[in-house]
Amino acid sequence: MSSGPQNLVPYLTVDDARAAIEFYGRVFGAEPIDGELFEMDDGRIGHASLLIGSNRLYLSDEYPEMNVKGPTSRGGTTVAIVIDVDDADETYDVAVHSGATAERPVENQHGARSGWFIDPWGHRWSPTSPEKPPGS
Repeated sequence: MSSGPQNLVPYLTVDDARAAIEFYGRVFGAEPIDGELFEMDDGRIGHASLLIGSNRLYLSDEYPEMNVKGPTSRGGTTVAIVIDVDDADETYDVAVHSGATAERPVENQHGARSGWFIDPWGHRWSPTSPEKPPGS
């Protein structure tokens, strides 16, 4: 077991990595890391690294011939990604207006303000921010 610092980096598989990079940029402010986008000979993205704040997110196109498939191709996801944002309401609204499917509306719950949406590639996200006082 490692005793040093550890990072957990989600690695998402999607059926259109270029569109996903644009979506995550619009919704979360994700920015591609220079030199860390690898296009394969067939035009698919083999790997891309994005930064959301100080956090990394990896993604690639699907490679069904290697059993690398996204949630849509597998019939849904079993994982949810909780992401701390400045304003859960705004992030949720931008996501839904950008093509995400609303799953649970944003509300105060469990000491935070959060909701749930499914991105266009089948990944479930929960933008979370501090609770808002009642009536605000």
